[in-house]
Amino acid sequence: MTLDTTDALNRFLAGVERRAFRMARLATSDDDEALDVVQDAMLGFVRNYARKPEAEWPPLFHRTLQSRIVDWHRRSTLRSRFRAWLGRNDDKDGGDPLDEIADVNSPDPARQLLRRDLGSAIETALRKLPTRQRQAFLLRNWEGLDTAETAFAMGCSEGSVKTHLSRAVHALRGMLEEYGP
Repeated sequence: MTLDTTDALNRFLAGVERRAFRMARLATSDDDEALDVVQDAMLGFVRNYARKPEAEWPPLFHRTLQSRIVDWHRRSTLRSRFRAWLGRNDDKDGGDPLDEIADVNSPDPARQLLRRDLGSAIETALRKLPTRQRQAFLLRNWEGLDTAETAFAMGCSEGSVKTHLSRAVHALRGMLEEYGP
């Protein structure tokens, strides 16, 4: 791998890491697990696709990421069954108490509260979507992949992407209608 390719690869990964983390966090509901999924996806992407043309990287990376998310779901399902069988419950505590402190520098607390509520509602609604619908929605609308790239990343046909996306949009509209215009 040349220095130019390494620089391009570093720029590409730096450009997708935040959005990839958000996608993984939506899927896992846990920051640490999401970081592990994204790191694993990045390592797998570099290992398998770094020598591919740069124009092919976005769908290849997202296919790798979606594969790692599916693997995480499979492992966590198996772990939860095993824990239930053993009678263990390793739920985490209520979160970071610093998140509950008001921001005194906010110019408009009411607007900030509404924005936070909407963001939270969108995140909750996205988590409620079936996995394939969430994947199609995020890859098309968040990542901006076209239908063919999304189909490649998801490992399905373009028709399936359109179906999943349509169902996701309708479901999200129903779940978020109180926030509509």
